[in-house]
Amino acid sequence: MTFPNHPLNSRMAKSPIILVSPSMEKRGVEFHDLSISLSQGYVDAVLDAGGIPLATPSTTDRAVLAEAVRRTDGVLLTGGEDINPDLYDSNLAATILKTVNQTPDGGGRDLRELILIEEIFRQKKPVLCICRGHQLMNVAFGGKLICDIRRQFSTKLNHQRLDKACEYVHEVNITAGSLFAKITKRTALGVNSSHHQAVHVTAEPFVATAMSPDGLVEAMELKPGGPKLPFFLSVQFHPERLAQKYPEHHAIFTSFVAACRK
Repeated sequence: MTFPNHPLNSRMAKSPIILVSPSMEKRGVEFHDLSISLSQGYVDAVLDAGGIPLATPSTTDRAVLAEAVRRTDGVLLTGGEDINPDLYDSNLAATILKTVNQTPDGGGRDLRELILIEEIFRQKKPVLCICRGHQLMNVAFGGKLICDIRRQFSTKLNHQRLDKACEYVHEVNITAGSLFAKITKRTALGVNSSHHQAVHVTAEPFVATAMSPDGLVEAMELKPGGPKLPFFLSVQFHPERLAQKYPEHHAIFTSFVAACRK
């Protein structure tokens, strides 16, 4: 049965569809097999901003992924498992490699999201990158990562505060005049911190527009004169876990969804 005159129909017709990349789990709920997993936080943040989230199919078929990007209005690359170190540094010490928690699908997620990134730029779609997505975006353009912050980076900050996933852990300094500053209307912003890897040096198309107090890249944007997208913001922290509490973090999603609506 359909309800053509239902008041929700007109509102939802104007809502952009956001393609959201899920994590992978070895054991799902139903049959305990390899399954996709998506935090409710991403879903709520997109819905609250006026978008409709749609999970990316767990395939590496380029044609399918290209069509998924074409049929949606923007892409959200989420957090999750570590990226295969071979994609950015094949000479890491064994002690560092032991800290890596890769995807349980044999690198399928890495390949899938690298294809998505290619299609995002080819099709000129808005994109918001969070945590792992932030790191993979840098890797996709030839950038390297700090594989393990505690062993490879000198800092007194603990960036892996999983116990405070929905709380401020430290502030980031935001470049005045950047898109990030315009969205949040701030040049300093409290963020959570739950990562043991980080962007080492931004790849050529990007510029760092927010830094942690100890010098890690907390946000990237596209450099002027380089490739252009309707919206591009890449952040190391998890704004979806802060969006319901802090307007500045909610604004990240409303700005992204607004660009997808256009």
